[in-house]
Amino acid sequence: MFRKKWRIELPMHLMILPGLVMVLIFCYIPMAGLSIGFQDFKPTSGLFGSEWVGLKHFKYVYSLPQTTQVIRNTVVIAVMKIAAGLIAPIGTALLLNEIRKRWFKRTVQTVIYMPHFLSWVILSGILLDVLSPNTGILNQTLSSIGIKPIYFLGNEHWFPYVMVITNEWKEFGFGTIVYLAALTSINPALYEAAVIDGATRLQQTRYVTLPGMLPIIILMTTLSLGNVLNAGFEQVFNLYSPSVYSTGDILDTYVYRLAMINAQFSVATAVSIFKSVISFFMISISYLIAYRVANYRIF
Repeated sequence: MFRKKWRIELPMHLMILPGLVMVLIFCYIPMAGLSIGFQDFKPTSGLFGSEWVGLKHFKYVYSLPQTTQVIRNTVVIAVMKIAAGLIAPIGTALLLNEIRKRWFKRTVQTVIYMPHFLSWVILSGILLDVLSPNTGILNQTLSSIGIKPIYFLGNEHWFPYVMVITNEWKEFGFGTIVYLAALTSINPALYEAAVIDGATRLQQTRYVTLPGMLPIIILMTTLSLGNVLNAGFEQVFNLYSPSVYSTGDILDTYVYRLAMINAQFSVATAVSIFKSVISFFMISISYLIAYRVANYRIF
């Protein structure tokens, strides 16, 4: 019996093997580099040949005035993205659910899904043109109605909100997939009963649709807590500038500048370890909440 089962499952295990090898090479073996955060790392001395200094770099990072600011920027932008990433897809899914023309519904879904598959390198070029204070179509429109042009990507007040709005424009369509799937699981008999009771479409949405979606909404909300320190490196890196560091600089871009521009490899690694540890605890807490509230399990 065991040999027969093993013979059946062996091809499946072999299919997984390349993925496991890739994860091992690119995710686990590089973790040896975390030792750099505890050394006065010198590239010429190799990975383990530099002087060990314990928590020296962690204390140094904690003493830097910009560290607190960077952490605050990361949390603020990430929390706004999480909130927008719940509200916009849920609202869009509810609206798509009301469309009766199947061809029109599929067309709308295709259009709003498309930005998800474009990289931030491409989108940043588009946004730089659209949001340009001189030639951008948005500022030209504002000028035509008597509003002074706004330097959206160079103004420290506007920059975080631009990050949230543009990220949501890119991702909200793809995010509706989960909620559209949740809508299909609602028993149609509940809607029929609501119609018999005289409920309007809005009342059906309030008392039938939203309660039916509530478990998946709770699940997605709790799981998103693990991303509270991930504010989107690719997006911010391609759109920010020194003029918006005070509100737009996040942990990932901070690490990049420390390592690649200032060559402070040990300090950058210390910041990265700090972020990873906090993210680990946040992910653990979010999965615990998801299990307690929505009975969600990883395995």
